[in-house]
Amino acid sequence: MRPGKLCGLAVVVALAATACGGARDSGPGDGPGASGRGSGRGSGFPVRIADCQGRTTTFTAPPRKIVTSNAAALEMLLRLGAGDRVIGTGFPPGKGALPGELGERARKVPVLGKHIIPKEKLLASGADLYIDTFASMGAMGGAGDAPTPEEFRAAGIKHLYLASTACAPTNGKPQRDLSAVEGDIRRLGAVTGTAGRADALVAGMRAKLSTVREAVGGLAADERPTYFFFDYDAGTKQPMAVCRKQLANAVITLAGARNVFDGCDGDFKAVSWEDVVAKDPDWIQLAVRNRGDAAADDAAYDRAAAFLKSFPATKGLTAVRKGRFLRIGSERTTIAGVRNAETVEEIARTLHPTRFKAAR
Repeated sequence: MRPGKLCGLAVVVALAATACGGARDSGPGDGPGASGRGSGRGSGFPVRIADCQGRTTTFTAPPRKIVTSNAAALEMLLRLGAGDRVIGTGFPPGKGALPGELGERARKVPVLGKHIIPKEKLLASGADLYIDTFASMGAMGGAGDAPTPEEFRAAGIKHLYLASTACAPTNGKPQRDLSAVEGDIRRLGAVTGTAGRADALVAGMRAKLSTVREAVGGLAADERPTYFFFDYDAGTKQPMAVCRKQLANAVITLAGARNVFDGCDGDFKAVSWEDVVAKDPDWIQLAVRNRGDAAADDAAYDRAAAFLKSFPATKGLTAVRKGRFLRIGSERTTIAGVRNAETVEEIARTLHPTRFKAAR
């Protein structure tokens, strides 16, 4: 799923303490702040969340009925232990998209829209909080209109965004770490009264990233292989690049590689195959979207690889000739979640196996 043009609003709350007790990494999450009693731990209310433009939303108590725009926010809430408060979602995760019990719980959440939730259904849902993964869901595919701030207020629905995807495209900084994702998890933890669980999730992510950093963190730029994120489902006539402000750029960078389109601003950009050929990437991620079935996913990866091997413009690329393909799903790379850290580790171990052996 690729967002349309984003309007730049996102929740950004300043939580000074980190899960590890140290300084927080800098990154796109270091935007406008918020105030409140404490950081959301314990009772921690009221919690005031500021968007990227400085406007605040105040929570005097945890929300009781939550609707999520897609599977990213839903997964975060499930992992935080607040999944029983989710009364509906759009863009539901397909079968097998989430692991084990998490997937089973996700499938029990009512689907208010297979794609964008219709405006009328959202406003009539009875929710007291709507969490948006993107700032302009109504722009995606031209499907439906997004409610206005006045309509949300009239329906009694507070409207929050995931900063790592909604705010980042208009942020002045590129995404080169996962601080914005950590911020999203902590903000939702503060709002839902599950801050302790949020800290634990962030600590788990940081443990994985620490292992990767020990192995590849000291690589010089010329030691980092070049990397192309091939969004197969965006179409093969014109490739869609992930740019420096997209979350995937952070995943690729942390894994010890160089995104070949790190030079383009914003989050996504349509490029040409000539542009890809000029970059001649060392590695290519066959990024396909979850089909809801492992066999169907494998078939999609096979089709993506077959296209690159047969297409005249790409069959001579270094990565294609050497078979340097990574079969990693699009969602876990481009959409915020705990599994971003897992993706960093998977990419790093594939690209730098000897460094991980040496780090043992």
